[in-house]
Amino acid sequence: MDASNDKSDSKKNSKSNEKAEQKMLAAPNDERLSILVVSGRSGSGKTSVLNILEDLGYYSIDNLPLSLVPDAAKKLVSDSGIKRIALGVDIRTPRADLSNFAATHAILKQTYGKQAVEVLYVTAQESTLVARFNATRRVHPLMSQDIDSDNARHIAFNLPAAIKKEVELLEPIASHADIKIDTSMLNIHQLKDTLRAYVGMDNQIVINLLSFGFKYGNPVDADFIFDVRILPNPHWNPELRALTGLDSEVDAFFADYPEVAEMTDDLDKFLSRWLPDFLHNNRHTVTVAIGCTGGKHRSVFITDILQRRLAAAMPQGVKVVAKHREKSRW
Repeated sequence: MDASNDKSDSKKNSKSNEKAEQKMLAAPNDERLSILVVSGRSGSGKTSVLNILEDLGYYSIDNLPLSLVPDAAKKLVSDSGIKRIALGVDIRTPRADLSNFAATHAILKQTYGKQAVEVLYVTAQESTLVARFNATRRVHPLMSQDIDSDNARHIAFNLPAAIKKEVELLEPIASHADIKIDTSMLNIHQLKDTLRAYVGMDNQIVINLLSFGFKYGNPVDADFIFDVRILPNPHWNPELRALTGLDSEVDAFFADYPEVAEMTDDLDKFLSRWLPDFLHNNRHTVTVAIGCTGGKHRSVFITDILQRRLAAAMPQGVKVVAKHREKSRW
């Protein structure tokens, strides 16, 4: 192939990459491609960062050899259609991989666009790292990597020396960091808030309203359990027994009993007041279980009403869904 053709192909590829990048920039936040390479100093909270990103909707892989990052990204993006990816790389990757980080970073940028790829580097003050290692009694990765001539384990560094050496080895990654987070003074909730701000995502929480029957056992995963067996039971009306709390005839039956509306209103008031606070408590799901005897009439009726009310009243970031555990038994 001659030089003119090479230049032509280069221009075509450049335009193609520009179009792809513009398309990703124009896409909504939930559709925009985001590839985060997450690295940092041992003990600074890199694993916690990956766990939080996973809670925020990222597909996270930890301790990935750096040389495999391009292939992993290709597999996830092209083959699986995953849009949010967090790939954890640290000092445990081969030393040769770390020294070649600039080349790996360039490949990712060229393939997926400059705006789609970011490097997130987690660090902490040396005194904080020493205190964390002493508290957990974990061994720094650089303290047990070398083997001496007699094939006996050789401690390469003491803790302070290992911490300082790690900074040097991770410099190729740190120098390319788009986001740097110092976790020295952050608790897990503050770290989560910081990450949400950096990746441009609001906290999301799902409220699961679950109707159930006590005769089939209590739900073990419920955060709240409310017992509505004190209310009148349509089961004892032969015409309503085969129906459920979702049927209009059962609705009409409950309309004759003001205590049903009163209990529904009380539950609505309690949940409307307190559920939004879970947004700021590092929670992602809350299950509210409402039980009657068989999980067919009273609990289903109240769960359905509460779902509609709370869905309209909850702040942005809260999704309310209704589930009926005993539905297969109806």
